[in-house]
Amino acid sequence: MKIATWNVNSVRTRLEQVINWLRENPVDVLCLQETKVIDQDFPSIAFKELGYYPYISGQKSYNGVALISRQPLTDVIMGFSSILPELSSVWDEQKRVISGILEGVRIINLYVPNGSSIGSEKYEYKLAWLKILREYLQVLLLSNPAISMCGDFNIALEDIDINDKVKIDNHIMASELERQALRDVLSLGFADAFRKFNTEGENYSWWDYRTAAFKRNLGWRIDHHYLTPTLYERAQSCIIDVAPRKLVQPSDHTPVIVEFNHS
Repeated sequence: MKIATWNVNSVRTRLEQVINWLRENPVDVLCLQETKVIDQDFPSIAFKELGYYPYISGQKSYNGVALISRQPLTDVIMGFSSILPELSSVWDEQKRVISGILEGVRIINLYVPNGSSIGSEKYEYKLAWLKILREYLQVLLLSNPAISMCGDFNIALEDIDINDKVKIDNHIMASELERQALRDVLSLGFADAFRKFNTEGENYSWWDYRTAAFKRNLGWRIDHHYLTPTLYERAQSCIIDVAPRKLVQPSDHTPVIVEFNHS
């Protein structure tokens, strides 16, 4: 099974790039973030014509997540509240969470809040959101130990995940509180699929549009696949495909693909 995560920064703007990539890389599930479109305007037909089933949770101009699957998914869940019924519906106003089951694997696609700047209201929202994510995962783990969690986490967990030339002191996406909040989530039993196969630096999934960051490889690794132990053991590869970032008017992120064998 191959699962890819890709923050496309507007699925309609990048539709041709995404469709072409899927033709060349027929993954089992493509997890999209920042689709930036309401559900009825999502370009579902283009994916269906490729033989994929789209499952979408979107909003106008911001956020939005989707699962594009070669096989029908079961138990598709949008947001936190169906799993955490006591939670205020406010936490699902931003469309950031979607999950479904394929061949017994619960695939969770996340668009973690950016946080804007340290100490801001958006930063506090991000930290609170990550605490809710942990509660959400605790419930899901009770019914399924095989969870593949991926997406744009907007956090570089270690300094090695950021180019040395990027100044990260007190930088959003690299602050200690953000990193600790993510570590708390991962402490439920999740491991980084990419680091199973590659322990080197200078492997990034996001480059700022400014300052010729991609050309200079001033990147960050903030798009991740985290696996529970049963899937981590089965993982065969996890790669970052930088080719789409080289295109004209690309997303600032590029796909990350994990592959694991069948149980």
